[in-house]
Amino acid sequence: MTELNELSLAEARDGLRAKTFSAREIAQAHIDALEKARVLNAYLLETPDRALKMAEASDAKIAKGEAGPLEGLPLGIKDLFCTEGVTTTAGSKILENFEPHYESAVSANLWRDGAVMLGKLNLDEFAMGSSNETSAYGGVISPWRRTGSDVKIVPGGSSGGSAAAVAAHLCLGATATDTGGSIRQPAAFTGTVGIKPTYGRVSRWGTVAFASSLDQAGPIARTVRDCAILLGSMAGPDARDTTCVDLPVPDFEAAVSRGVKGLTIGIPKEYRVEGMPAEIQKLWDDGAAWLKDAGATIREISLPHTKLALPAYYIVAPAEASSNLARYDGVRYGLRVPGRDIAAMYENTRAAGFGREVKRRIMIGTYVLSAGYYDAYYVRAQKIRTLIKRDFEEAYAAGVDAILTPATPSSAFGVGEKASADPVEMYLNDVFTVTVNMAGLPGIAVPAGLDGQGLPLGLQLIGRPFDEETLFATAEVIERAAGRTVLPKVWW
Repeated sequence: MTELNELSLAEARDGLRAKTFSAREIAQAHIDALEKARVLNAYLLETPDRALKMAEASDAKIAKGEAGPLEGLPLGIKDLFCTEGVTTTAGSKILENFEPHYESAVSANLWRDGAVMLGKLNLDEFAMGSSNETSAYGGVISPWRRTGSDVKIVPGGSSGGSAAAVAAHLCLGATATDTGGSIRQPAAFTGTVGIKPTYGRVSRWGTVAFASSLDQAGPIARTVRDCAILLGSMAGPDARDTTCVDLPVPDFEAAVSRGVKGLTIGIPKEYRVEGMPAEIQKLWDDGAAWLKDAGATIREISLPHTKLALPAYYIVAPAEASSNLARYDGVRYGLRVPGRDIAAMYENTRAAGFGREVKRRIMIGTYVLSAGYYDAYYVRAQKIRTLIKRDFEEAYAAGVDAILTPATPSSAFGVGEKASADPVEMYLNDVFTVTVNMAGLPGIAVPAGLDGQGLPLGLQLIGRPFDEETLFATAEVIERAAGRTVLPKVWW
């Protein structure tokens, strides 16, 4: 018999509706699983009492026939989403004891629909990282291992806790955020599915900000259908976030089985980067072949400004971060380190509260926004951003329905292998994902196979604005052709 925590979210939902098991039973199964998996460090905070209380409330609603779309389904919440009465740290010492008095829009939507909270998930500090090694509370370890090796592997970042917890069956699904690839890259590294919706599809209200024009929340789950179900609850208009669009939420789950017959899928030649591993190229070719066999037309396209996306991103994102993180000064909330005067208190608090990567990005951002450099760096980067967006617009105007690319330039790497003196090596992990954030488009990562070391590899699909439905339909074709990626063994 399949353990309750090993069900997909859709299977668990159907089992709860059929009363095959109770919400309390499935919550307890996940609580037991995460207690045994603490070596992964996926959860910063476990909330078992709250989970069981929410599960009992769900059982009562199910008994009355009043179940919501996510009734009784246990989820993990990335610790970037404010949760009322539950510590929210953003993976940083500066918010070590911060307890919000309000609920983020995303988590409030999930509780409205009946979901159960298992706890808060680990992440790179303030979502700044590609490996989940910058968390102030220790890095997350991937549940995956190379064949024949016990070397610890990173789960990707910044949503590494979310991806690791989903892959290790420590929750049915998880919330995540994506500023430059922080949903799609960890999903690809862990054999899970993750979607970054169109900018504005999901409210950012109550989510700790990194770069406000790039941040977008989305789900990580084990299947395409599960992601569609979760996004249906997470998305929706919110007057508190002026960048959140006032559009109805489509039936994403219904779109999953739509198929790709008649669609045109673009293959951007600029994504064939120098030194791309042969197995990544083969995966990409296989993905195109699967879509063609399912009835799609494959067409090579050009996105000429792709090569400028990464350097432009690493100007825009730190600039916005330096502005957003100015609020952490020890005055109203969070860490406070006293000093001889208020200026010294600011300096002492920020020096003690922020980690090395956050400080690096604040300094870069402050520099590119400073007098004399603003036009040379920030303004130029924003102009490049406009050109990147135009490249995609021209491709879609020419009849392309979605674009297929690799999700990452390699499989997951070992802990400590890239967190060295050269941060640029780490930043290169985002080479295939940052264009999507710069253009505000939706993108989904779907597992498509394993590399020669037995680690997951993923493909990325990029869609038209507010056309997540086509991404779900296309990703489902790849998922069926590749087969669901399943963790081979539990080693902890």
